[in-house]
Amino acid sequence: MLPDVKVFSLLSIGRHPQSGRARRAEQDARAVELGLTLVGRDLNLVHAGSAQQDDSVLRQYAGMGLPALTLLEQEENADVLPSLAKFLQDNEAGIVLMGVRAESGESSGLLPYLLAEKLGWPIVSRIADIVDIKEGVADVLLALPRGQRRAVQVALPFIATLDNAASAPRQTAYGSGLRAKIEVVSSESTVDDLALNWQVSPAKPRPKRMKVVKAKTAADRFKAATAKPAGGGGQVLKEGTPAEKAQAIFDLLLEEKVIR
Repeated sequence: MLPDVKVFSLLSIGRHPQSGRARRAEQDARAVELGLTLVGRDLNLVHAGSAQQDDSVLRQYAGMGLPALTLLEQEENADVLPSLAKFLQDNEAGIVLMGVRAESGESSGLLPYLLAEKLGWPIVSRIADIVDIKEGVADVLLALPRGQRRAVQVALPFIATLDNAASAPRQTAYGSGLRAKIEVVSSESTVDDLALNWQVSPAKPRPKRMKVVKAKTAADRFKAATAKPAGGGGQVLKEGTPAEKAQAIFDLLLEEKVIR
């Protein structure tokens, strides 16, 4: 527990990958889990958006064991960067936790970096855990590929982003989420003029290219017929048929002049 450090977790509205329904974002929920590990119920939850549209989803975060959260009221198509930066500065935040990128909206992953630049704070990307904080310096574990970790130190205040390498979030309680208090704070909205001219359409999956095996020799044809395919998206593929194997062996022997 770190009662002397103000820890804030920034929330976004998630989107289920199959159904498309609004939900708590997976990475933001992991950020909340880390914040609860650090300071418990003293964790501050902050979301910039609309109170009417985001109320039910925000209560899913509060249902993880927090009595209240703060909503920075924003108009539609507003740039949340100025409001978040001002709020964090006014409340003397020490650590700001958030996901690497949102699951809805632009989902560019640039907000943590733009926020760090505006505040003049360091940013630590894709962390797995915050081990300890002593004398204004935090010991942080970075998540590396293949389960590896790297220990670094960063001075407070700072921004940290989390992905799926962090600890999984706890289940949300529906009742405690309903009882949580949502404090709506009026903030000055800045309309994003560039976003108004964008045209958003559903992305279409691109067809996958077929792997063409170009076998120049009989040995290559034999290897292609008998080699076990790698991957395949979980599908089980059988090896070459007996006829294909027999033909490849015959071609190989013929080429090596064993059969005349």
